[in-house]
Amino acid sequence: MRKAERLFQIIQILRRSNRPVTSAQLADELEVARRTVYRDIAHLIGQRVPIEGEAGFGYVLDPRYDMPPLMLTAEEIEAVLLGVQMVAKLGDPAINAAARDVIAKIASTVPDDLLPFIAEPSVSLKPDKVMDSLTLDSRPVRRAIREGRKIELEYRAANGAVTSRIVWPVLLGHEDARCLLIAWCESKQAFRHFRTERILDLKVLEETIGLSRGKLRQQWLQWREAELSRSRQAL
Repeated sequence: MRKAERLFQIIQILRRSNRPVTSAQLADELEVARRTVYRDIAHLIGQRVPIEGEAGFGYVLDPRYDMPPLMLTAEEIEAVLLGVQMVAKLGDPAINAAARDVIAKIASTVPDDLLPFIAEPSVSLKPDKVMDSLTLDSRPVRRAIREGRKIELEYRAANGAVTSRIVWPVLLGHEDARCLLIAWCESKQAFRHFRTERILDLKVLEETIGLSRGKLRQQWLQWREAELSRSRQAL
């Protein structure tokens, strides 16, 4: 790891920790000798990075310190690229376009010496079939989730019956080769997972859920945990 990358990584490690980080911990994560850590810390302090502490006690970073944006390491760039490849397999044109825009923004801001990591990353997913179950435009669904609005669905069940439902969307989930709209169903008075390829029509309503996004998600997580517990007990 080059010195510049190492210095940025030290700042990241200190930033994400809520307690002093020892030189030994830094050395282990960076895979360098402790004396290298001492030199790097001294260099950062000399560059007016507000690090406090000493050898044997640990180091902390002033939480008010603001590092320049998008100062990414090669590994962070490759992690983003891998995520973009995963997104591409979901078959959602809007999300895929947004992911490509992220890469374009990163490429326009990182130093020239990091551009090869974008053009020729060392990680890649196996070329595979793109998920084809997402047959609806996800943008209004995601907007409804963000704004806490109800959705009216026309949905075809597994037996072919078509019903109209009003739901409170929680999130769009992806499982194997299918996409699911996870929502509270008003008619069933329960959480349901709707397969998106069975949604025949969808309309975002002006009416709001009346419950915070975090609270609704927490209720779904509790419901899911209860369902998993019942499944384990039935085994």
